Amino acid sequence: MERIDPRQLLIDIVAILEDIDIPYLVTGGMAVFIWGRPRFTADIDIVVELSSLHGLLLKNALRAFSENGYIDQGMIDEAIRDNGEFNFIDDVTGVRVDFFVLKNYAFDKERLRRKIPKTILGRTIYFTSPEDLILIKALWSKESESTRQREDIASIFAVSGEGLDRTYLHEWSERLDVHSIIKPFLNE
Repeated sequence: MERIDPRQLLIDIVAILEDIDIPYLVTGGMAVFIWGRPRFTADIDIVVELSSLHGLLLKNALRAFSENGYIDQGMIDEAIRDNGEFNFIDDVTGVRVDFFVLKNYAFDKERLRRKIPKTILGRTIYFTSPEDLILIKALWSKESESTRQREDIASIFAVSGEGLDRTYLHEWSERLDVHSIIKPFLNE
């Protein structure tokens, strides 16, 4: 399969992460595709647990994978230091991969622990759980004016609703102070 398919790019990026032994989970629009209604997404969002050494190894591996792709070591170092994000842009597909460095928070550690394997084009890829995707979307909704996050939450409840761990959602939405965002969906 050609690399032009974003799913193939996802598989290639995951192979790099696994080769370097970087814990990860896929979140964002790609995860909504798994747990909710498919929608267009222009990027790939991946949460990574990253040290400085692994950051350098990742940069070198991405550079070898996509010689003319965009990756900046300074942004990686800053993201590791500040628990922020950095990105990589593949020169073949033009797709941007946003890497979010795992924060040393209980919720981030919990969502990495709860990641769920799914098969994409014959390869196992680890995705955020639907509950954690709802919670992170609620956090993003709280920080922005975008309606996309609440639309994604509604989509996940519509598709995965019966299998959701509602006790987990109640507990963590209270702890993260997003219960008011999730409550209408829990009560449906």
